Amino acid sequence: MPEAEILSPGELRALGAWMDRQGLPGGPVEDLAPIAGGTQNLMVSFRRGGRAYVLRSGPRHRRARSNDVLRREMRVLAALSGTAVPHPELIAACPEETVLPGAVFYLMEPVDGFNATVELPEPHAARPELRHEMGLAMADALAALSAVDHERAGLADFGRPHGFFERQVPRWLAELDSYAGHDGYPGPDLPGVEAVADWLAQRVPQRWSPGILHGDYHLANVLFDRRAATVAAIVDWEMSTIGDPLLDLGWLLATWPGTRPMLGWSGLATAGDLATEEEIVARYAASSGRDTSGIAWYAVLACFKLGIVLEGTHARACAGKAPRATGDRLHTAAVELFEQALDRIARS
Repeated sequence: MPEAEILSPGELRALGAWMDRQGLPGGPVEDLAPIAGGTQNLMVSFRRGGRAYVLRSGPRHRRARSNDVLRREMRVLAALSGTAVPHPELIAACPEETVLPGAVFYLMEPVDGFNATVELPEPHAARPELRHEMGLAMADALAALSAVDHERAGLADFGRPHGFFERQVPRWLAELDSYAGHDGYPGPDLPGVEAVADWLAQRVPQRWSPGILHGDYHLANVLFDRRAATVAAIVDWEMSTIGDPLLDLGWLLATWPGTRPMLGWSGLATAGDLATEEEIVARYAASSGRDTSGIAWYAVLACFKLGIVLEGTHARACAGKAPRATGDRLHTAAVELFEQALDRIARS
């Protein structure tokens, strides 16, 4: 992709002038390149003044909340600085929309890691014990996040923990109902939506400790160290809020490829020798000190929420607002998530 298609010459000049005002090393922007990934956000790497950067901004065709979501990401990454949570280090943030016209953005340190859903390099590919440890390392990283005091970190008003779980079922049923507004969408053909919703509503946890919730914690949203079975960084914080950290663990279980295929992932997902769900839960409990005895409820809620999120892309695809093949693939995944939820309910 030519550099002009990533950032225009005018945008590059504006970016350089803004970086100068932040006291960052000067000079021309060099080695500008897009970073591929599952996100629709703009992600580019570059060098300036001998330092490497990653720029993250909203998609070129921004949605109504694109900038607000990026502002939340900036805030949570700033709050995580100095903690034990593996994350991309924030260098500088621009919450205003005047530097890159109409878009907020931030700069972060590059992470020397790999996405295990698209590649499995050596030594991980050749060593079963490393592949087994990777899922446990994800539990450790999540436990580190659950240990952060969100109020001391400046995130006391980042979410609304009071009534968090009571809001979940009606909020996501309303989201599912809203898809009817997409022309050509035939309606949700998802198994057991009402049964899952009723089961969740009748068993809402009454006692829990709020903390930072990543909101979309799965294998594709972490980068692993290239030399060891440790998490180098948790990425894509756009769904983060304040809630029950156990929901992140439930999300990990609902999407864990050691139990079932997920979204066509390759890499670690198809390599074998992965940790079991039971091992992941036990590791998290030991690392975090949190009570995981009710984890089945959280995994069912994760299936419910993620299934509805994925169905939204299917609805947009039916209306010609997303690729039809992607919509069909994500609808299949949504069906599988609701089938999984029903199975977890039966087994609980």
